[in-house]
Amino acid sequence: MGGFHLHIIKKTIPALLTVLVFSACKSTKAITGGEVDSRISAKRIIENHYANQTDFKTLSGRVKIDYSDGKSNQGVNVSLRMEKDRVIWISAPLGMVKAHITPERVSFYNKLQNEYFDGDFGYLSNLLGTELDFNKVQNLLLGDAIYDLRDGKYSSEVNDGKYQLKPKRAQELFKILFQVEPKNFKIATQQIAQPEENRRLQAEYTYQDISGKVMPNEIHIVALENRNRTTIDLSFKNVELNRNLNFPYKIPKGFDEIILK
Repeated sequence: MGGFHLHIIKKTIPALLTVLVFSACKSTKAITGGEVDSRISAKRIIENHYANQTDFKTLSGRVKIDYSDGKSNQGVNVSLRMEKDRVIWISAPLGMVKAHITPERVSFYNKLQNEYFDGDFGYLSNLLGTELDFNKVQNLLLGDAIYDLRDGKYSSEVNDGKYQLKPKRAQELFKILFQVEPKNFKIATQQIAQPEENRRLQAEYTYQDISGKVMPNEIHIVALENRNRTTIDLSFKNVELNRNLNFPYKIPKGFDEIILK
């Protein structure tokens, strides 16, 4: 990631925390249990994963985010609004930090530092050590596979009470592994590694039932690069689905732009 990127991350931690957020709701009940069926094929596991994707138009709620880079720990509660496939909007208390993410751009500002970023997904890709776009970020946050499992061939096995999927053909630059919950076929763990770059991104999930819809309850994200370890824990509360929402966002005048080099 380099010293420059680490310096930026430490200066703008609240903004980065807000950028890495996503889903939960009212009247929640944690989802546990579910028996595996060792006879089920990888193809059927993948079909069930996509058949069980949660359908919604908008989502709003609050997310508690805890961040650690091994040297410092920070926590923040943020408001989250999301229109599926179109926009993710996050605001820290008093609007001190706001983020606005669309398929085209990543943008945020930080009133504590009088600075802003407005650019592509390179910022998040640098933070988490793997190439990201809007769909991958959204999938990461909703408990869906970060890569489209229908685009490849996978082998399956039962591991620790979950279905484990690995590509049949090894990737040259990436190692990919998915574990799928047997009860709801949502992702339990997803891991993307780049051994030559000494990078690995792993996300682990627990889920809750929200009015009959399966949503993440907590997400534990670990990003490793060389000897640098970043952990981000997300806990979702008071989320409502399909409300009419707006997404106000305007970068204040006079702020300094963060430029990635």
